[in-house]
Amino acid sequence: MSGSLPDPSFLSVFDALIFQKTAERFDHLGDLPSWFPPPGLRQEIDLPPGQLVDRSFFLQHFLHEAEEWWESGKRGQCKSGLWSEPALFGEDVVLEATAVRHRSLRYVILQRFGPDFLPIQPLLQKAREEQLSHRQAVNQHERIEAQLGSRLAKSEQERDDVMAVLDGLGLGTIMLNANRDVTFISGKARELLQTDPARMIGRTLVEGSPWKPADSVRVEEMGRLPGSQRQVVPVVMDRKNRSATALEVEVQDDPRDPRKTILLLKDVSEMEALRRQLVGPTQFHNLVGKCPAMRAVYERIGDIAVVDVPVLIDGETGTGKELVARALHQLSPRHEHPFLPVNCAGLTDSLLGSQLFGHKRGAFTGATSDHEGFFESAEGGTLLLDEIGDMPLSIQTTLLRVLQEGEIIRLGESRPRKVNVRVLAATNQPLQELVDKGVFRADLLYRIRVARLRLPPLRERREDIPLLSTAFFEKSRVAFGKMQVLGMAPETMQRFLRYSWPGNVRELQAALEYALIHCRSEIILPTDLPPELCDVFPAVQSSPFLKSNERQRILDALAQTKGKRAQAAKLVGMSRSTFYRRLTELNISQEESSR
Repeated sequence: MSGSLPDPSFLSVFDALIFQKTAERFDHLGDLPSWFPPPGLRQEIDLPPGQLVDRSFFLQHFLHEAEEWWESGKRGQCKSGLWSEPALFGEDVVLEATAVRHRSLRYVILQRFGPDFLPIQPLLQKAREEQLSHRQAVNQHERIEAQLGSRLAKSEQERDDVMAVLDGLGLGTIMLNANRDVTFISGKARELLQTDPARMIGRTLVEGSPWKPADSVRVEEMGRLPGSQRQVVPVVMDRKNRSATALEVEVQDDPRDPRKTILLLKDVSEMEALRRQLVGPTQFHNLVGKCPAMRAVYERIGDIAVVDVPVLIDGETGTGKELVARALHQLSPRHEHPFLPVNCAGLTDSLLGSQLFGHKRGAFTGATSDHEGFFESAEGGTLLLDEIGDMPLSIQTTLLRVLQEGEIIRLGESRPRKVNVRVLAATNQPLQELVDKGVFRADLLYRIRVARLRLPPLRERREDIPLLSTAFFEKSRVAFGKMQVLGMAPETMQRFLRYSWPGNVRELQAALEYALIHCRSEIILPTDLPPELCDVFPAVQSSPFLKSNERQRILDALAQTKGKRAQAAKLVGMSRSTFYRRLTELNISQEESSR
């Protein structure tokens, strides 16, 4: 039997370092993954793959455990858990090693986790140490049982070797032909998807997969992009009477035929559950935020939605009042009926009256036919009256009667028509002041604010700016075809955190879209931002690429925050754990920190 895999070109599909133990050394198999050499090194010669085993302290320690596991004859796999070695790999590299055995062959598979998991890596590692026995049981995977297809199986031995590597990686595999029809589903993929292969074989993902159609479309669109621009596609499958399954779907070209596609499925449900426990809920019916003020809004929405009364939604322009109204509708018993938003600003009495209540043919100049208004169109559902503070007084009077009697009269008619509509009102104006000025009816105000919701401006919920920025960034870079832009520089986020945001969430979204349009590198820099944000300078000037002045930058940040380390870490764009470690490495004493 050969000491290496018969077809190592197939290993290029997997973005991992794979070593085979021969005698007293480890030989690297296949091509180098996209993440090697790591960011901290200039080129491959600084750290050849063959020397990685000798130079990594953590990997050396794990290999002793792997030797014992190999000798024990146990089945399955042996995992190291997540670790990082900044001095060897750089700050942003998080790795995990897996030892597997196939007959007499012994392999070590080294994987890198993406940047989305870096902020929670220390806590994930601690969780893994505390629940090692549980994770070992969960990570015992069945061997992938189906054939990879006639075009991939040159021999039974080749297939067995490849299946052993896939089993070690814990990946489910789906293969698509040139027409994007499913031709093969591995045993692990069937386990993850909980579906009958007969439902998928010969069909497209949209037609046969148990994912939402929108997720299947995203996976297919990712396959049309060049390989360098592809990203992992997150998919969540909700199951009746069981917990949801969170998957990461990686799209790769078949190395034997680039017209064909291989989908690699990885179960990340456990990591997602840990992330939710650590971060808490961040989204609620398209509303993004986890600050105490937004959590209170979510709770009030849930309380108010089930009570069929008018609601007044108050908040500055761009805070998301219509999203709140839609959430109220979706959570209400009326969710299967229409939701219609109407802007009351800038319309004349007759035009707004016609839109709301409808009109009869000939009721006014241009009324050439009978017209059904929004109240009738929203029958059984919800009507949002946006900018209600700008509604003319004459329409306010008519609206008050509609709310009290549940009847409307079309313009030009005398016969009332019964309507069954829940009315939500939104405004960015102080209605009580408008009542005092005589431009808004007090009795209408009392009628529409039976329940009230106030949305905080963005300047009062700055801790949500990173969450909102990430959500808008991911959505916009796909929409704009800017997949090569990977993130934002720390200085960019500092400017976001210091800006006053008079336009609130809507302005933040527009600023990110502006930056993506003008960005010409892999990260959004402060120079890419709109002019109004270019004048917002961070208190501590820093560069993630320059380390020579790092000690002084940290001291400057500590001086500005009066020794408060958590705030200083944000100023220099570091996580709290990294900041504390750099204090020790740079010999910054407690006395220096407090000066």
